[in-house]
Amino acid sequence: MNNSNNTNPRNSNWSLRVDGKTALVTGAAGGLGQSFTRCLLEAGATVIASGRRREALESLKSEFPEHANRIHVVTMDVTDEASVTEAFDTMADGVGIPDVVVSNAGVATSKKALDVTGSDWDRVVDTNLKGCWLVCNEAARRLSAMNKGGSLIMISSILGHRVAGNVAPYAAAKAGVEQLTRSFALEWARYGIRVNALAPGYIETDLNRDFFASEPGQKMIRRIPQRRLGQAEDLCGPLLLLASDYSDYMTGSTLVVDGGHLQSSL
Repeated sequence: MNNSNNTNPRNSNWSLRVDGKTALVTGAAGGLGQSFTRCLLEAGATVIASGRRREALESLKSEFPEHANRIHVVTMDVTDEASVTEAFDTMADGVGIPDVVVSNAGVATSKKALDVTGSDWDRVVDTNLKGCWLVCNEAARRLSAMNKGGSLIMISSILGHRVAGNVAPYAAAKAGVEQLTRSFALEWARYGIRVNALAPGYIETDLNRDFFASEPGQKMIRRIPQRRLGQAEDLCGPLLLLASDYSDYMTGSTLVVDGGHLQSSL
């Protein structure tokens, strides 16, 4: 029996586009957030770039003059509930509540577990885990009140699946993000809200480039089955899949993008 539906545009056009969608990217001012913003803009979305530093967000916006009418900025501290609520109020009064949320804001610390302080723990866990909780909860609350579905994308890490030395708070937070993804997916499927995670492996950035050029960094790269670092662009396709209607039947899933690193032997 042929169940194909020729009226569905996805059957004839497999381009990963997100035209007509409004996407919020947290932590947009630096790192992967900039790449996610660019990816979504080029795929047709209206993008709300958020972060704590207004000047950095405005600088990011100026990099996309060809998309000036589809990129907006809003300041938000993901660890502060009042700041998150205020940011969503601003969005509601302006461009509208986003139907795609990329919960990307994150920080890390590199210390032995015995040297981690309470303030270190709070900074890392509050940003990476509590931030996801606050932002996605606020988005889901507003989308469900509008009877509108959406796609919430948690940025996790392969360190949510396996561990490395000197990153205990970060690994714990990312493992929490994985469970939060599944918990939200279970509860919010009835509202048409999908919640999935994207788990990058080691991605080359300005912050880690010098380390990976060193001998310890090269040794780590040799542990990756593809024998290379990921590039920010390697995350674009998986991100667009989760943001687009092609993943309508996906919720509670994690897409791992790591060059096979999780499959490397212990």
